[in-house]
Amino acid sequence: MKNYVVCLKHGTKYSAEYVNTLYNMVSRNLTIDYEFVCITEDHNNINPQITILPLRTNENISGWWYKPMVFDPELGLEGNILFLDLDIVIFNNIDKLFTYESEKFCIIKDYYLKKKGKKGMNSSCFRFKSGTNQHVYYDFINQSDSIMKRLAGDQDWMQETILDTFIFWPEEWVMSYKWEMYKESDIHKRTNNTYEVTSLPMFKKESCISVFHGYPKPHQIINAWCSDNWR
Repeated sequence: MKNYVVCLKHGTKYSAEYVNTLYNMVSRNLTIDYEFVCITEDHNNINPQITILPLRTNENISGWWYKPMVFDPELGLEGNILFLDLDIVIFNNIDKLFTYESEKFCIIKDYYLKKKGKKGMNSSCFRFKSGTNQHVYYDFINQSDSIMKRLAGDQDWMQETILDTFIFWPEEWVMSYKWEMYKESDIHKRTNNTYEVTSLPMFKKESCISVFHGYPKPHQIINAWCSDNWR
């Protein structure tokens, strides 16, 4: 069965550099056979080795609300699909993200809810088999206006619709940059919208991905560890 690493780029929040950098990080840290795919409406300056799938845009949908499109069976992806957000840093081998509980939908625990002792989904990194959970796409397309008014984001929609067919990744594998690998007090904002970090990150040998939810983003960090891996 074929393996895919899939990302999504919509609008101008993230540049082509983010897509190309994610491609580079995956290339260095994934040893199994795979195809790298970017779903986007703008392929300009994206590495030509990346497979581009056209994003069917809707004037009422933006940003993360396009993530349900990953479950669209008409994308033509048949196999194991690992979705990765653009604002992550991969720093260790990620083969296990394809082999772990391979028959199940796997996703991150939401970092904010975890701090409150609750459980929820963070959609920065998830994996599923093509053809499964198609309702995430179809129900969203049919009810997008009401869903977007009622919920804060795509991961809330996944949490509501993917009920008993999922498991969470082991928590140490995919970590929050600013809450788990660092404390927020370790990240110092400078005047030119950059952030200086002088200490080393805290992670375990099983850790492989750092998630930059919210701010700062990887390109804003002045730190040797970050620049060594986000490239």
